[in-house]
Amino acid sequence: MSEAMFPSGAALVIGGSGGVGQAVCMEFAKAGTDVAVTYHSKRENADAVAGRIRALGRKATVHQLTIGDAARVDAVVEEAGAAHGRLHTVVVGAGTLAQQVLISEMTRDQWQTVIDQDLNGFYNVVRATLPRLKDWGGGSYVHLGSAGHLRWPDRDVMSVAPKAAIESLITGIAREEGRNKIRANTVLLGVIEAGMFLELTRQGYFDEHWIAEVHKNLALKRWGQPEEIGHAAVFLASNRALYVTGQRIAVAGGYGI
Repeated sequence: MSEAMFPSGAALVIGGSGGVGQAVCMEFAKAGTDVAVTYHSKRENADAVAGRIRALGRKATVHQLTIGDAARVDAVVEEAGAAHGRLHTVVVGAGTLAQQVLISEMTRDQWQTVIDQDLNGFYNVVRATLPRLKDWGGGSYVHLGSAGHLRWPDRDVMSVAPKAAIESLITGIAREEGRNKIRANTVLLGVIEAGMFLELTRQGYFDEHWIAEVHKNLALKRWGQPEEIGHAAVFLASNRALYVTGQRIAVAGGYGI
């Protein structure tokens, strides 16, 4: 096995401008690969992380993307592939900011939004990348999922439910495409001190009572850090995990055990 962590080309990090996504981008760069960073609306964040990647001596490109827009997904995959020669990894970490509601409180519009943007968006990504990964001789998908699959978190249906459907697709890709040297795995995120957690805290969804209750379900009594997600994602995508597919690594402080 080659000592290189990755083949030539780049990791496409979808959602690379977010709090967790930026850390994932940086860990890929530190591991020795170029990175294609996508953003939805925060161009300044994407440009900043691209600058830090370049400071490490790696190539970085920046692409605006809404994964619910199938035509734009196709265009970005084409752009990134051309800019880097090929993509060896597709990290899918983009997602709708999920409001915290009980299943009984969720409106049809809320449900339709997360299905259209998150679940159908993931399909758009797979449809655009899978044929190209085959042409390039293989590759890896890494989905940033939810530790809510391990123990249901009340009011988090709009995040957990679409990710559960995506999990089924990850398993299917792993099973069907292994013969084409394509692997697919997931990092299950617990409460990570970045991105969506910080935004929902700012909006008042997570108070001291919520924090105390969540800590009861953690073996490690702290929040996760975004770079810890990056470490897991890099491992799953790298040559060190060439015999790993269809798996889930929970980076969640022991949530659910």
